[in-house]
Amino acid sequence: MEFRLLGTVSVETLTGPLPLGPAKRRSLLAALLLSPNTPVTVGRLTDSLWDDEPPLHARSVIQGHVSRLRTLLVGADAEAYGVELATVGDAYVLRLPETLLDSQRFEELLMLAREQRSPADTVLMLKEALSLWQGPALSGALTGPPLRAAAHSLEESRLATVEHLARTYGALGEHHRAAALLAAETAAHPLRESLAAALMLALYRVGRQSEALDRFHRTRRLLADELGVDPGPGLADAYALILRGEPGPAEPGDGGVPEPVSATGPRPGTAPTAVPDPAAPVRNTDPRPSPGPAPAARSGNTAALTAVDDAAADLLPRAPRGFHGRGPELAALTRAAAGEAPVCLVTGPAGVGKTALALQWAHRSPALFPDGRLFADLRGFSEAGEAALIDVLREFLLALGVAPRRVPESVQAAAALFRSLTDRRRLLVILDNARDSATVRPLLPGGSDCVTLVTSRHRLEGLIASDAARPVPLDTLEPHDGTALFAGVLGEERVHAEPVAARRLAELCGGLPLALRVTAARLAGRPRWTLAALADELADERSRLAYLDVDDTGVAAALRLTVQHLPPEAVHQFARLGHHPGGHFDPYTAAALAGTGPVTATAALERLAAAHLVTETAPGHWVLHDLVRLYARGLDPAAASEALARVLDHYIATALVVADTAEPGGEPCFVLPDDYRRPSAVRDFADRTAAMRWLAAERDDLALAAVAARAAGLDDRAWRIILLQWPQVVWRARDSWSPLLELALDSARAGKDAYAESRVLTLLGWVLTEEGRTGEAAALLERSPLLARQAGDPLGEATALINLAVVQAELGELDTAQEGCAQAVELARTEGDRHTEMLALQHLARMQLTVGRPEDALASARTALDLGPEHEEVARRTLLLAVSGEARVALGEEDEGIRLLDRAATEAERAGYDEGAVRALGPLLRVTARADHRRRHEEALRRLSGEG
Repeated sequence: MEFRLLGTVSVETLTGPLPLGPAKRRSLLAALLLSPNTPVTVGRLTDSLWDDEPPLHARSVIQGHVSRLRTLLVGADAEAYGVELATVGDAYVLRLPETLLDSQRFEELLMLAREQRSPADTVLMLKEALSLWQGPALSGALTGPPLRAAAHSLEESRLATVEHLARTYGALGEHHRAAALLAAETAAHPLRESLAAALMLALYRVGRQSEALDRFHRTRRLLADELGVDPGPGLADAYALILRGEPGPAEPGDGGVPEPVSATGPRPGTAPTAVPDPAAPVRNTDPRPSPGPAPAARSGNTAALTAVDDAAADLLPRAPRGFHGRGPELAALTRAAAGEAPVCLVTGPAGVGKTALALQWAHRSPALFPDGRLFADLRGFSEAGEAALIDVLREFLLALGVAPRRVPESVQAAAALFRSLTDRRRLLVILDNARDSATVRPLLPGGSDCVTLVTSRHRLEGLIASDAARPVPLDTLEPHDGTALFAGVLGEERVHAEPVAARRLAELCGGLPLALRVTAARLAGRPRWTLAALADELADERSRLAYLDVDDTGVAAALRLTVQHLPPEAVHQFARLGHHPGGHFDPYTAAALAGTGPVTATAALERLAAAHLVTETAPGHWVLHDLVRLYARGLDPAAASEALARVLDHYIATALVVADTAEPGGEPCFVLPDDYRRPSAVRDFADRTAAMRWLAAERDDLALAAVAARAAGLDDRAWRIILLQWPQVVWRARDSWSPLLELALDSARAGKDAYAESRVLTLLGWVLTEEGRTGEAAALLERSPLLARQAGDPLGEATALINLAVVQAELGELDTAQEGCAQAVELARTEGDRHTEMLALQHLARMQLTVGRPEDALASARTALDLGPEHEEVARRTLLLAVSGEARVALGEEDEGIRLLDRAATEAERAGYDEGAVRALGPLLRVTARADHRRRHEEALRRLSGEG
């Protein structure tokens, strides 16, 4: 008999697995197995089986599952293995030999691995430990907070074991095994930097340097896109080590493994450690008794206070049903509520679940507020208008026991009485849907032990400044929480029957709880509908918002109530943002869309961000939620064409400035379209680094803009936007540019523009060459010089000849390639373009070196370097220095050659030009190794001669 947690929760017997039945029974078994031979209380089991509010008959449900599980174990003759499910007071205990539990065997194997002296023996132990895993831990069980925490701990222990197995493989010199092991885990955990760093080093040590560098850049982009952070020290150090060509630190050879994170409770003989629940309410640790209602003598309004009832006031609505996730936010509220007279501010866009979060937290913390809980919907975003302050205060005062005839008539007097009544109480006040800070202040209680929880679609920065309100921003739900919400409404069976469709629905709803609940309500009322069918309906952006409305509730209605309170200029900007083809925007992009200036656009964006209609992801950078974007697009559909044309011209104008900053002295890529409209303002870039950073950050949006231009028939904009990214294309040649350039080629051909087609073919052919697709590149590049000649574009012809020559050299046609480069040099000189002449000379020098003409190669490189100033493009200068260094070595001038190669590698590394660093480091390592060998040989001869 075997009990399994490392994969699907199951019990394996000689005749096969026990039929455990529903997920709740598996959850019960998992909770017992996580604390083997230890009583587990009914309360702990309840937390494990229900993520939200448990039913009233939860204890009966647990008893039924225990009874059924006990019957299954008895039927499997579990007693013969020493297994017993017993009742101990208000708890249950599953007694069993720990050798029958896979998670315990896993820990035992890790302990044995730590004791091994031989790396080979360590590998055997670690592999056997990992072989126990048959999928994600606790699969098939419900994910209540205790089980989620345990599954996370087990997975962390598994990943730590994988990383150490890879290190031990390295100690044995089996880096290929380490790379294979780490590749699979990195694909499953792409944001785990320690895995990525280990994989990079393993790839590097088996000679796959380019793949190692590619892994770094992919991880760096993913960290920036998903988390907005730069690589940590471990990842950065691995990258630097690879670029320097160092072997790296010695691998540990002692076979020790890190202490695993235990998810199965304390081991025998150890005292259990209490782990606090971050979402649990903060308990009062003051030894003094809780103060009751304030005595009349403490107030200046004795007549009113003598009428106060001692019973706790409670105006709290019922707890939300089907509440899922929000663990960090609930914990943040608990922390924020721990201060003196705290004001907690829950903010977020319409439909994100602010009220549900506030009520869920309030219902989880009844003991924290013995004197009552008050709630008021301030209706700050309601079509019926805001609630009158005097009405809210009257309701609060009546709930606190003030006689109706004693309630003051003015807001100021009622607020003063409310503060006086709450001065010595421990009370929770929830002010829902507040529109501004001024509405909230008269409703704040007076006691230092009171907590006020405010929800708003606006940031209410005035409340933060005047009352030290602590913001708790609320974002959308993750897909797994969205599918859990569906399961809570539709039933687990219906969701589990279509897990892929359920996740797709959650993603189409953008994780917005309101959209998720509307979708669940629509499906609940139509039991014959499949989740996949509704997902197909929602996939159509034109009708998505319509499908997310039901009765008087919906996403569009919620957004409309937010927008109607905005000033006209903010509404205009918001409507134009809906036509943005990309995913994020800055003030210049927003200004282009709206036909205004950056200052005006920034002011409008600040208003929209305060209303949570846009989200600022970094200073000066904003994004729109998908559903918000669809709503904004529908506000002014007639402006779509104009807005798109304006933003396309904005991208062209900005990219031209980027190219001029990144590559000073280079010729313009093209002439501007006849109907081009320059934006009112175009941003400047301080230096090449800033310009290249903009190109990298905007790559996805530039691609989306080109696709939108192509779809709208604006082909003259599409190919220009793509071609203007050439500095980044050259810098990151192997970064999957060919699909985008093929789109540019289609656009150029659609416009029957020989000039455009030649330019695009030239760049696309070069990229294909760098990707190793030499045959395809040659077929494209053969047409490019002729098209450029037809279009009267001599510099385009020169560049095309250079790129064609590179392909010809790859194919072994070196004489023809040198002729093409020489012809390109003459064309560039005739046009007086030093930039293109340098490029032609650089490639000519490389070819001359290849055919054994180092003197000519050195002369060509010298001529090229003399053409450009010191600040000339780093990529070209480093490649020319590398060629010069190799030529010097070939001429027997090794010291000078080493100096030039080292300079080229250093400059490339400093600039982040990986390709240049690799090209310089290769010959540098060869020549230094040869020189070192020669010195050792000469030293041996000297020593031998001296001994003789």
